[in-house]
Amino acid sequence: MASPGPSTLSAAVEPNPEPHPQRQLAGRRRAIPLAGSTFFAATAVGGLGLVVQLYLKSLGASTFLIGLSMTLNSIGLLIGAWLWGSLSDYVKRRRLLAVLALGLAALIGLLTLLPSTGVVLGTALLRFLFFSGFAAVAIAIISAASRVERRGKNLSYISSARAFGFAVGNIAAGVTLELLGFRYAFALCATLPLLAFALLGLLPSENPVQPREKIRAWRAILTAGVADLYVATMFRQMAIFGAFSLLFVYMDSIGIAPGIMGAISASNTATQVLALLFFGWLADRVGRRPIFMLGFALSALTPCLFVVAANVYGMIAGYVTLGLSFSSMYVGATAHIGDRVPHERHGQMIGLYESSRGLGGLFGPLIAGATVPLIGFNGMFLVMGGIGALGFLVMFVGKLVHRRPGYTFASK
Repeated sequence: MASPGPSTLSAAVEPNPEPHPQRQLAGRRRAIPLAGSTFFAATAVGGLGLVVQLYLKSLGASTFLIGLSMTLNSIGLLIGAWLWGSLSDYVKRRRLLAVLALGLAALIGLLTLLPSTGVVLGTALLRFLFFSGFAAVAIAIISAASRVERRGKNLSYISSARAFGFAVGNIAAGVTLELLGFRYAFALCATLPLLAFALLGLLPSENPVQPREKIRAWRAILTAGVADLYVATMFRQMAIFGAFSLLFVYMDSIGIAPGIMGAISASNTATQVLALLFFGWLADRVGRRPIFMLGFALSALTPCLFVVAANVYGMIAGYVTLGLSFSSMYVGATAHIGDRVPHERHGQMIGLYESSRGLGGLFGPLIAGATVPLIGFNGMFLVMGGIGALGFLVMFVGKLVHRRPGYTFASK
């Protein structure tokens, strides 16, 4: 796919120089301990989703409040990557990661006191604020320290470790909850960020970070011609976050045990571990758009599977489809963004893409929580499937617009 020509965006910003060759060699040395740290942090957060939903249900919280907990998570995701990523340009990144790991452990540790619904919801935003910052800063360290020809591979260690951590977290939390109860499940999740903190001691000394000139977010998006992708992703996240914000409650209502729930949920991220690598390879051979269009189509299908088969097998099918949809969408979309924008703006644009995902997650759970009392779980799943289909439609229309004769991305 051809890249757009020079624009005022690229002209306004000086290229970002590559690190000194001797410093580039340290990319893999940083990637291995950071992948381990990311794994433990993701395991903690991945397991927490199941436990928090069922804990709130045990307190008698309404479906709206349970859905609100995921909305607050999305606010943390929306703010955290941008906030901590920007701050990491001005402070020592290893120290910042240490603060984030310890903060995450402390926030999860509060849940071991089995607090009220208000406390659980009050800390939901902060937990994801710290976790999303941990992932963003880890990626920034690897990207800055890697050779150009190894950067993608080094970064893949972080993505795969995060997906694997989510999978292990769901299984471990489900089993712990079923055998030992809420307090010990929360204690397990609180201990894991401390292991992430311990691994940070293996990181080599840091390279100096050079801050870059800033540019307005929407100007960057419109100039690159990827606005339709950002809007479609917002709808996709709205559908997925909405459907899954109450899915553990739904599985509990049809008689699925917590331990089985954890294993079912893990099938999503377990699928991603290999699917991310496969779709990345495929995107380089068939193009970016077919890959992320597949992701949007599968995202619309996912909530509908829960209507067709309200049993363990239907849940597994939905979670596996979710893993495939995320992997194809995320790999294709991020590669497409990298093709469209100047190299020195890649970090900002990926950060904004993550924010569009968080923005969609703000509204989906609220819609789901308000919809279930009116039309039931099946009706809610169909509504979420329709919202996901709207995201696919946005991309389909965008494809037609981009193909118009005389259309240029810079003109947007």
